[in-house]
Amino acid sequence: MDMRDVAAIVTGGASGLGGATASMLAAHGARVAIFDLNEEQGTRKAQELDGAFFRVDVADAQSVKDGLEAAAQAHGTARILVNCAGVAPAIKTVGRENVPHPLDSFRRAVEINLIGSFNVIAQFAALLAVAEPVGEERGVIVNTASVAAYDGQMGQAAYAASKGGVVGMTLPVARDLAQHKIRVMTVAPGIFLTPMLMGLPQPAQDSLGQQVPHPSRLGRPEEYAQLVEAIIGNPMLNGEVIRLDGAIRMAPR
Repeated sequence: MDMRDVAAIVTGGASGLGGATASMLAAHGARVAIFDLNEEQGTRKAQELDGAFFRVDVADAQSVKDGLEAAAQAHGTARILVNCAGVAPAIKTVGRENVPHPLDSFRRAVEINLIGSFNVIAQFAALLAVAEPVGEERGVIVNTASVAAYDGQMGQAAYAASKGGVVGMTLPVARDLAQHKIRVMTVAPGIFLTPMLMGLPQPAQDSLGQQVPHPSRLGRPEEYAQLVEAIIGNPMLNGEVIRLDGAIRMAPR
């Protein structure tokens, strides 16, 4: 799909992987709408890209509906969706003094990472399904999972479960949407230099990067965006999950 003058939506697009993806889309001429809860960063990013920002809670059906309608009014029906919104709790199943994992924290991870992704997918696709195709497709959806879906570490039960759900729904959702000529792909990043990791001291960042076989460094958000670009451009990429991890397999801790 040619991105020029195409409306695109990036959830979690205010910063990190989503921010880099929003920049990539705008650089290719797309009209970018950012869905995020961080109004300050989201507004600033949208202004930088000559795009639009909408405060959207991906886990809330009405919030997503309102955001999609507002984005359509601003840019027309979106044909590209990249789901980057997410949370990464770090809580063991049984903590200190034998305290069980708080159920609310587990539920929140699933609601945002998994249910939130599906919520946006379903509503986005319902709007796109009635649009005219562009060539042999109507649009493309790219989700964000994690290598934790396959080798989650200690303290990542909620995170790994939520991202494992994203992996698991990729193929059936792609099959569901094939009749509407909408592709669905998922990227499973390894250790990337996101805002969360940027807060760590440089020695800690270097140590994490050295765990990656090659290249032995943290992934750059622009490299995630580069893969999204390739997915958008290749019509045969559909229903698959791609690990973007420098060949890392996470250790237990």
